[in-house]
Amino acid sequence: MTAIKHALQRDIFTPNDERLLSIVNVCKAGKKKRNCFLCATVTTERPVQVNVVKVKKSDKGDFYKRQTAWALRDLAVVDAKDAVKENPEFDLHFDKVYKWVASSAVEKNTFISCIWKLNQRYLRKKIDFINVSSQLLEELPKVAEESVPSGENQSVAGGDEEAVDEYQELNAREEQDIEIMMEGCEYAISNAEAFAEKLSRELQVLDGANIQSIMASEKQVNILMKLLDEALKEVDQIELKLSSYEEMLQSVKEQMDQISESNHLIHLSNTNNVKLLSEIEFLVNHMDLAKGHIKALQEGDLTSSRGIEACTNAADALLQCMNVALRPGHDMLHAVKQQQQRFSDLREQFARRLASHLNSVFVQQGHDQSSTLAQHSVELTLPNHHPFHRDLLRYAKLMEWLKSTDYGKYEGLTKNYMDYLSRLYEREIKDFFEVAKIKMTGTTREGKKFGLHGSSGKLTGSTSSLNKLSVQSSGNRRSQSSSLLDMGNMSASDLDVADRTKFDKIFEQVLSELEPLCLAEQDFISKFFKLPQHQSMSGTTTNEAEEMDGGTLSRSYTSGVPQTISSEKDMIRQMMTKIFRCIEPELNNLIALGDKIDSFNSLYMLVKMSHHVWTAQNVDPASFLSTTLGNVLVTVKRNFDKCISNQMKQMDEVKISKKSKVGILPFVAEFEEFAALAESIFKNAERRGDLDKAYIKLIRAVFVSVEKVANESQKTPSDVVMMENFHHIFATLSRLKISCLEAEKKEAKQKYTDHLQSYVICSLGQPLEKLNHFFEGVEARVAQGIREEEVSYQLAFNKQELRKVIKEYPGKEVKKGLDNLYKKVDKHLCEEENLLQVVWHSMQDEFIRQYKHFEGLIARCYPGSGITMEFTIQDILDYCSSIAQSH
Repeated sequence: MTAIKHALQRDIFTPNDERLLSIVNVCKAGKKKRNCFLCATVTTERPVQVNVVKVKKSDKGDFYKRQTAWALRDLAVVDAKDAVKENPEFDLHFDKVYKWVASSAVEKNTFISCIWKLNQRYLRKKIDFINVSSQLLEELPKVAEESVPSGENQSVAGGDEEAVDEYQELNAREEQDIEIMMEGCEYAISNAEAFAEKLSRELQVLDGANIQSIMASEKQVNILMKLLDEALKEVDQIELKLSSYEEMLQSVKEQMDQISESNHLIHLSNTNNVKLLSEIEFLVNHMDLAKGHIKALQEGDLTSSRGIEACTNAADALLQCMNVALRPGHDMLHAVKQQQQRFSDLREQFARRLASHLNSVFVQQGHDQSSTLAQHSVELTLPNHHPFHRDLLRYAKLMEWLKSTDYGKYEGLTKNYMDYLSRLYEREIKDFFEVAKIKMTGTTREGKKFGLHGSSGKLTGSTSSLNKLSVQSSGNRRSQSSSLLDMGNMSASDLDVADRTKFDKIFEQVLSELEPLCLAEQDFISKFFKLPQHQSMSGTTTNEAEEMDGGTLSRSYTSGVPQTISSEKDMIRQMMTKIFRCIEPELNNLIALGDKIDSFNSLYMLVKMSHHVWTAQNVDPASFLSTTLGNVLVTVKRNFDKCISNQMKQMDEVKISKKSKVGILPFVAEFEEFAALAESIFKNAERRGDLDKAYIKLIRAVFVSVEKVANESQKTPSDVVMMENFHHIFATLSRLKISCLEAEKKEAKQKYTDHLQSYVICSLGQPLEKLNHFFEGVEARVAQGIREEEVSYQLAFNKQELRKVIKEYPGKEVKKGLDNLYKKVDKHLCEEENLLQVVWHSMQDEFIRQYKHFEGLIARCYPGSGITMEFTIQDILDYCSSIAQSH
């Protein structure tokens, strides 16, 4: 084992600067026994690293190679398997468990002991030694000495003690001293006895020098003692002088203390005087109101601009004096209490005087504005309140002062303003709407015709029930127009474009007058009553306005302090609602009148109202004007929807005459009129989507009604009804270019084309009726499976029968039949749509197509027979042309 250890040290560990401390011969447990060595090593360089190395003999020779190495710090558990009995098996727990079987229990115990010592010396970490008793760990070195031969003991156990326990490293000072010594001897350390003798001589020399130094120091000590005695005497003399000086200074100290106390009292008195002066100046500067301000508050002129400015300055000064932040203790001074009471009296007196004056101004404004109503009675304009607002805005700062000092009087003024102005605006607005209604209807007598009574301008009566249309067609457009759909109470055809344009201008004028009036009043209320604008407001209801008539602006008082129930942001909405409570009903009445005059007026009103709502929302989406116009817009939209519904209902109820031809149906012409009017009105309008939806509903209803009338028609063929009306619809949509109806335009064109073709085919079956029946029979035989060249052998379809049928249709008869067909088509078609030539050209093409088809059948089914028609294609063209020219 010793030889192996030396070989391993020489070949494997020395090149890596490691020293081998312990070795054990092992093999893996439970497998084929292949021996290897586990070695405990330490590095020779600092810091020391301890490893467990697995060394295995090479398969190709007798040398050893390093296979695996584990750091001792990664070792977690050492399991000896049995702490009582001798057992060569043991486990080492690194990253996984390695099971080993040693060649002997003694080698295992020696290796475990070495690991334990290395852990105690270098690592000091917690490695669990299980199944190994503590006594065995302590006795392991002794057991190793007794059991292992002397050579091995010295090499393993002894070597461990020297290497692990006895070795001590030289420090830097020791290394330096040894180097100096060696340099002095010129590193002649080969003769150790000479070196030791030299060291001994130097030691003797040093000892002698130490003894001489001690003897010389005794004389110096005696001299030093004498000097100390003299110094003590000098210190005693100095202490005596210091005592005398202290006695003299004691009296001076007493005098200085008295002077310092006197200075402190003087300084304290001065400080108190300065503070007292500061407090007095504070009270005088902040709680002294100038005589001029007092006079302005008591007797100031509230009618002139100069007097209002003086009162405003005085009120601000009074407010500053009352709101001054008093320091602790000021409120206990009698003068301060007296001054505060004087300020309160001045505030109450001026607030009462200001409220009384403003109430008088409100009343006077109502009388002044009433006198100007006469000049606006004939013009569609509203009186201008700007001068009144301009005069009142001079008091805006005083209203702000009143709001912050006496909210009760401020609230009373607000309520009085709403009462006076609501009555004034109600008179002005009702008169304004009365003029608008008179202008719409033309005269007051005509206004009575539409249900106008008195100055209120309210509509009475109800919309009459819709009459079913009975169309009496007489072949011309004039007779049809006399029986157009009744739309509302008056027929839309009875009013020309000028009337509708006049209504549109009047309605626009009404909205244009109301909008600046409301915005100006809202802006004035915000500035005069100091209320915030442009805030989100909830919907306005009439109940809120009614609650304000007998109550307050949502304020209550507890101990004289106002408690906010609804925020000030809603006060503008509430005030505007009460002041202009008549606007929405009057607008609704005006809209009802316009709808009663002509249901198509709802189109104008929808566009105008939408534009004004959009404009108002851009200015302030939460304003009273925006909210009110939005509510009215809902009514206008309902009337528009009602107009569309009425047209659809009337289409569904239409009836036609059984004795005359149909022609262009009235509701088709009405749709054309509606679409043209709507396109002119809704050009660049904000609510184009509403019109597009109405278009879709109307056009679908028109399609359905056209098909219904066509199926019920007895005088005019259904194909003609469908062809003419869908052609008219297609032409209308093509001319107006309505983008949302592109699909319906294509559908109308397709229906027109389909029914034109159907009508042409059905009509052409009559001029060559027998020839048609003959060739239909030929085609039927071919369809049954008879070959085309064998059809001539059929008894009913032989060549002789064919010649007989062809002989019945000479050119003269064909021309006569075509002439009769032309006359019949002319009777079926109406003049307004002018489709006769189109239909006749289509019949000509279809007749030529049939002719070519018949010739093809003759050539295929009767080959070589030489049978031909008695007229040619050129003859057909000549016949059709001459017939068209003759008519």
